Amino acid sequence: MDERACFERLDSTASDPAGLFEHFEQRTVGGETVYVLPDSRHGVERGTVILGDDAIVRGYPSIPRVLALDAGVTSFFETGETVVAEEKLDGFNVRVAAVGGSDEPLAFTRGGYVCPYTTAKARELLDLGPFFENHPKKMLCAELIGPETPYSTHDYDGVDSYAIRVFDVRDRESGDPFSVSERRDLCERYDFPQPRLFGRYEPTEVPEQIHAVIDDLDDAEREGVVMKTADSESMVKYTTESQHHDELAYAFSLPFDLGRDFVFSRITREAFQAAEFDESEERLRDRAHDLGESILLPAVETIRDVDAGETVGERHRVRGDADELDALLEHLRDQSLTVEVEADYRENGHRVVEFCKVAESTIDRVQYYLDGGTYDE
Repeated sequence: MDERACFERLDSTASDPAGLFEHFEQRTVGGETVYVLPDSRHGVERGTVILGDDAIVRGYPSIPRVLALDAGVTSFFETGETVVAEEKLDGFNVRVAAVGGSDEPLAFTRGGYVCPYTTAKARELLDLGPFFENHPKKMLCAELIGPETPYSTHDYDGVDSYAIRVFDVRDRESGDPFSVSERRDLCERYDFPQPRLFGRYEPTEVPEQIHAVIDDLDDAEREGVVMKTADSESMVKYTTESQHHDELAYAFSLPFDLGRDFVFSRITREAFQAAEFDESEERLRDRAHDLGESILLPAVETIRDVDAGETVGERHRVRGDADELDALLEHLRDQSLTVEVEADYRENGHRVVEFCKVAESTIDRVQYYLDGGTYDE
């Protein structure tokens, strides 16, 4: 890697190349050495990848969140700006780029890994050849969704297995985005599916309009919205009550594998939303009841499962060809995950694998306490 040249192209706030590149990790992808930034540093986003030929795949920027919808939106966006609202999907965020020695584009995870399963699905679901022939320096930012993925399992109407939605198109190296209108037009031209567009608003219109959108999304148990300026340069997100409860249920089903910050942030979101949205004491108590169930019931179920000697963890079902799924399982295990295959069969001409990412910390800690171990507070 030519550190000086890459440093200049990354436009980092570090004072010199060494100050930035000391934070990169060296990994191997398809026999090639790549350099990956596992955490945001010096103005460069997490998941930024530099390949052997010095091609750069910029990480996707972290999107801030507003907790108070009315005040947050009106303070974040400037008066006179157009605010575009699109659906935020509960899936797995990847960047698809045509780089390296591969004959076809690769899919990079938020952490900068090349996921073989997501790469295969992106190639299958999107006609990538014509796009990258015309836009070789761009990257597609997409969400892999559906009940049969190795990372998330949220159900969506009309998605029986897996699907993909392109929510952004950016310059692969600089990270500069297309405007919302340009991106939506471009994706329509290449027949790339996108998230739902709810509307374009003045900032003062957003709270009332998005409040109604959130209510509808909550009823459908969907995740939330992303609000952005028309040029896509500035973005914030806001999520539903049902999403908060789902994430807490997930966290408390693996209570010793997920950090306290994860739990506290979800409860904080819920508290601010309840203070702003819930107009009656009765509605607030209903929300508190649901919140308590999402915390206590999964934790109790996990304790009972461990006590019964059952495996605890994240369960997924995936389908594809045999080599593709073998590569996925190897990829997950290479990340030091304990993966137990629970079923492996053929269905409708595809190989289907059901597996569990074992939550070893939770199993060990729960068993320790069940055996009489003490809890130090």
